[in-house]
Amino acid sequence: MNLQKRNILSALRVAIVLLFVSAFLTRCASIVTPTGGPRDTLPPVILSMTPDNFATNRPTVHHDKIYIEFDEFVQLKDQQKEFYTSPQMKKKPLLSIRGRGVVIQLRDTLEPNTTYALNFGGSLRDNNEGNPLHSMRYVFSTGATCDSMIMSGYTADSYKADSVSKSFIWFFPSDSIEHHAEYDSTVFKYKPAAIARAETNGIFIAQNLKPINYRIYAIQDKNDNQIYEPGSDQIGFIDREYNPSTMPDFAIWYDSIRHYVSAEPQIYFRMFTDKAFRRQMLSETARPQQHKALLYFSAAHPRIEQIRFDSIPSDRVIIDPQTVGRDTIALWFDYPSASLADTLKGEITYFKHDTLNVLQRVTEPLKLSWRLIETKDQEREREKQERARRKAEENGEEWEAPKEKNPFVIKMPTSGEINPERHLTAEFEYPLNRIDSGAIRLLETDPEKKLKPREIPLHFVRDTARLLCWQLRADWRQGSEYELLIPEGALNDVAEQHNDTIRAKYTISDPEKFALVKLHVEGKDDDSRYIIQLLDGSNKTLQEKRDVTTGDYRFNYVPEGEIKFRVTEDRNGNGKWDTGNVVERLQPERAEFYVNEKGEETFATKVNWEIEFTMDMRRLFAPVTMDSLSRLLDEREEQRQQREAEKLLKEGGKKKKENDRDREERSRNSQVPGFGGGGMGGMFGGRTIQR
Repeated sequence: MNLQKRNILSALRVAIVLLFVSAFLTRCASIVTPTGGPRDTLPPVILSMTPDNFATNRPTVHHDKIYIEFDEFVQLKDQQKEFYTSPQMKKKPLLSIRGRGVVIQLRDTLEPNTTYALNFGGSLRDNNEGNPLHSMRYVFSTGATCDSMIMSGYTADSYKADSVSKSFIWFFPSDSIEHHAEYDSTVFKYKPAAIARAETNGIFIAQNLKPINYRIYAIQDKNDNQIYEPGSDQIGFIDREYNPSTMPDFAIWYDSIRHYVSAEPQIYFRMFTDKAFRRQMLSETARPQQHKALLYFSAAHPRIEQIRFDSIPSDRVIIDPQTVGRDTIALWFDYPSASLADTLKGEITYFKHDTLNVLQRVTEPLKLSWRLIETKDQEREREKQERARRKAEENGEEWEAPKEKNPFVIKMPTSGEINPERHLTAEFEYPLNRIDSGAIRLLETDPEKKLKPREIPLHFVRDTARLLCWQLRADWRQGSEYELLIPEGALNDVAEQHNDTIRAKYTISDPEKFALVKLHVEGKDDDSRYIIQLLDGSNKTLQEKRDVTTGDYRFNYVPEGEIKFRVTEDRNGNGKWDTGNVVERLQPERAEFYVNEKGEETFATKVNWEIEFTMDMRRLFAPVTMDSLSRLLDEREEQRQQREAEKLLKEGGKKKKENDRDREERSRNSQVPGFGGGGMGGMFGGRTIQR
């Protein structure tokens, strides 16, 4: 038997498994109304399908109804999100409950010689406990046979390196689409011939494919409209075409924990948000405060040439990008409050996309209105003072209004330890327009009082990325203590507010209370540049190093706990991760979590520990293969289950016992006749895979 015939037969066996596995897994279960015993955790069982599944030569124009009967009453849940057809129909079939079954009403004219699959996802559930029946599909063909090829794959966020769940996989026959060397417009001009969907673990199993070459794309359909919306939906594409009949065999099994069919991935999508398609325009304006306005743009990095107001000089308007993508711009007015009009009129000149999607220079009017709105707290305080004033007047007493709270806001610790590498950080509500550095004093003192206090220089340095944040830098020394004095009025902001007197005391963080992490980096070549982020156990960035090449690096003052490393291959050396472009067929820059030779990507740090790692970028950024991806996913799943086990152990083991009992019951009822007896498994190319 040649390779193509063997693969076709193997794929046919797999398709049969995928169709009937859910029914077989529960065929022996007797489901009754709970009477105080264990909770029903089993999905409904299919009893019959009318017409039969895999029916052929179905008419292209008809309004027949399909009926699927179960062994118990069922319900439909989230069918708008869960139910889809492959290929997509212009009019989505109508689903309704009748008796112990579901009725599917087709409403569309079908294509000739086409295999259709109705995919229910997790929308079908039993009526009592809501247990979903995963992996259920109804297949029929308007031709003489049903297509039977299958493929598997994995969808992951290209930056977070984590699974992208519920993404759609679109298959386009290569011989029916245009091919251009300069650009790729497939997802915009054509409808996919076959559709699959990834499960929550990012794994998908595409069925009923033809033995032909396909261009394949993954789409994260956020609003469930089966339309790719660039700039909003994530997308992934494969650099070459694939034919399912020439793909190697892969393992498939029933995941008894997640309760759906899973598989080894054959192809790998690195998904990203393509921001090149966002149309640029000024979409909204607001003026939440007297000295602050906000301009909201529909795309990142607006190209602004000029902002002008009739009543404010241009040099008194501060432009401040607010977000990472810089699609929101704040305007701060460094101008006396008494001279600021309630309505500011002016104009903005910037580049906007026209109807042909070309950036054009335009000038549009600006009208920014503000009025003082009293908050509930302010209203209650005003009424309280009015009552106190009236009472004092009735008693013939002189009433004096209490001193108002200083509205000046500064977020800065006034005690504690300072990391000498990060200095002291202060954040303000408004931009500062004056710092009286001559009045601010920083004293270095000896804890043992053997040396006299001495004044040392203190420098205010504004954060280049955040206008409202400043660093207070000094020559901090281990073993010393510091006293900071910022007298009243030393700091002033654009809202004509100034600080009250601030007194603070600090010590310097002891490096022995932290871990030291050393890295030896071996780059792919001399020109390669990397970004290495040190993360905590929840993937929050603790420290970052850019422009990394071959050499040795240190992360000082690493807190105790779990750490990870995200490494980005910075192809253009701009110090940031860059997304991809589907039209130009440009993949996003690779970002990978560092994994050691034992398959571990999470590491423990302790106080006063020194930990060393060697990062071989040739290994970390090696081409992704089916075997390497399967190993990585297995290792992550093992770590996930270990964390779950530790969590269950902390909860006293009660939930673990329930899960063990549930698994044991499923195992007794999960024998699949003819497909490798004794456990969850499938036979592929003469081998039985069990998980």
